[in-house]
Amino acid sequence: MATKITMPRLSDTMTEGTVATWLKKVGDAVKEGDILAEIETDKATMEFESFNAGTLLYIGIKEGETAAVDSLLAIIGKEGEDISGLISGGNSTPATAEAKAEAPAQAETQPTTDNSQPTTLPKGVVVVTMPRLSDTMTEGTVATWLKKVGDEVKEGDILAEIETDKATMEFESFNAGTLLFIGINEGQSAPVDSVLAIIGPAGTDINGIAENYKKGGAASAATPVATEQATATTPIAEATQTADGGRIFASPLAKQIAKDKGINLSQVKGSGENGRITKSDVENFTPSNVTPSAVEVQQPTTDNRQPTTSVQPFVPAGEKFSEEIKNSQMRKTIAKRLSESIFTAPHFYLTIEVGMDEAMKSRAVINTVPDTKVSFNDMVVKACAMALKKHPQVNSQWREDAMIINHHVNIGVAVAVEDGLVVPVLNFTDQMSLTQIGASVRDLAGKAKNKKLTPAEMDGSTFTVSNLGMFGIQSFTSIINQPNSAILSVGAIEEKPVVRNGQIVVGNTMTLTLACDHRTVDGATGAQFLQTLRIFLENPVTMLA
Repeated sequence: MATKITMPRLSDTMTEGTVATWLKKVGDAVKEGDILAEIETDKATMEFESFNAGTLLYIGIKEGETAAVDSLLAIIGKEGEDISGLISGGNSTPATAEAKAEAPAQAETQPTTDNSQPTTLPKGVVVVTMPRLSDTMTEGTVATWLKKVGDEVKEGDILAEIETDKATMEFESFNAGTLLFIGINEGQSAPVDSVLAIIGPAGTDINGIAENYKKGGAASAATPVATEQATATTPIAEATQTADGGRIFASPLAKQIAKDKGINLSQVKGSGENGRITKSDVENFTPSNVTPSAVEVQQPTTDNRQPTTSVQPFVPAGEKFSEEIKNSQMRKTIAKRLSESIFTAPHFYLTIEVGMDEAMKSRAVINTVPDTKVSFNDMVVKACAMALKKHPQVNSQWREDAMIINHHVNIGVAVAVEDGLVVPVLNFTDQMSLTQIGASVRDLAGKAKNKKLTPAEMDGSTFTVSNLGMFGIQSFTSIINQPNSAILSVGAIEEKPVVRNGQIVVGNTMTLTLACDHRTVDGATGAQFLQTLRIFLENPVTMLA
């Protein structure tokens, strides 16, 4: 079914956009993540990528033309599909003189848009609304506020981290002033265009502004004073303050690394924008430069706070107790996609046991090379990539009108995160060495756990590997990550008696289970793929042939 793509709002003040360049033309195939066009906003010219796959059937706004946000930009669907109904019923046609003439009338009927701000807002005050950070985003969740009420804000400062249906992204300010009001607290969700914050000169009276600009369904916001108090007492805000009350600016990955290494961020000097602490700052930090007195002052505060995050509520024996945990955007997306996969793709499973003795020896030798670290999972990913080149039928996708055989290999590696599961993708995996695979997986896994994966880093997989061996799981089955046709489930390496040359000896084995979509992969095809995979893993030197 064809999908309408509308003019995105690429900044919080954007009301219309101009198509600077189309990078696709009508009739071109479009993949998820492809850049459709370059769009000029009131701030900059930005690339606009597609979150849909298909054929570009219609362009609604030609190069050089300007149209309001949510105007019909393009239509993507199946080649030859009838889209006349979508065009006639679209939100708007290409921006013509007639459309521009209607703009003032629209502004009068929509007093809650930015167009009404100049006549109702005090001088210098700007209402910042929940941005639409992807074309499929309908609501967002504020993961972290990096500013608090009363803080000075400069253009380019990161205001907050916002969780969408795709990823958690940093949202920067396009305005300078003082943060006067926070409309959506950490952990709260609200629809696109809800009042996120108000920025203006310090001391400006903003009573009633948030209520007048509030969109339908926006998160209920208290008065500015109440919001300030709530923000000041959140554990996250406390954790990013120094002993003298100053705020510490650090990337989420830097915070996670510092937490894992037990480093106090107040002792780290940031090299990023506005003194923000980055991953490299934490990794290169040496505690020898810190005086003992500074450590003694900071340490008790951290120790006192950590136990509170793991305290479980007291439940008297014999009493029922349950708690409600709101579903995150990621959890909703996972539930939707996995349900669609299991109910639409006819799954069947093939299981094989692989001897890992030679792989263990080879890995031990490889890891003796300085600055080299290869895991068994890296070896499995590499073996899968090479096996897929020999069995491209497994590296396929099902469509109603055709079967797509991919001759490029992009392997997705399932990574467990706090809210669920994400699948970052290694593009052209067959062309990567073991060390490149290992480094890429560690980098992407770090981004995943800190919710910093971009949509582009999760798109385009042709096959997926899911490994639970590190948890001691012997074997399991996975749900196919569509549009892939197969997913490999990797179990733990076990030491057990095996028969070799008629003798019972101690060996190391690993169980692999391949889930296949029967629409594209037959039983014999899947079995042949597993046989090839076994040859590569049991004789790693063959991967060099």
